[in-house]
Amino acid sequence: QVQLVESGGGLVQPGGSLRLSCAASVSIFSINIKHMGWYRQAPGKERELVAHITTTGTTHYSDSVKGRFTISRDNAKNTMYLQMNSLKPDDTAVYYCNQRRYTGLEYWGQGTQVTVSS
Repeated sequence: QVQLVESGGGLVQPGGSLRLSCAASVSIFSINIKHMGWYRQAPGKERELVAHITTTGTTHYSDSVKGRFTISRDNAKNTMYLQMNSLKPDDTAVYYCNQRRYTGLEYWGQGTQVTVSS
């Protein structure tokens, strides 16, 4: 059973920065893994992709965060990160870590709240 645990959320002022972490119970570098990613869900809205990274290091970002957020991973620590800069109130949401496998299976963390407010 894969466990994903997010941390690093909190309250930050507009223009500020946060770094989220996702610690996995298994290797995040595997030929079985299609990609690791970050999703978010704001109140009253559907969950949306923020960014994902493949085992080869290819990254993809949603247009709304491109240029402000950076996804990365540390294979030795089985940990994925999301560096969030120039945060806006619209970035307020619960952020979830996701692992998607080529078999179609996917795993989710419990989420971490990010609130951007003055």
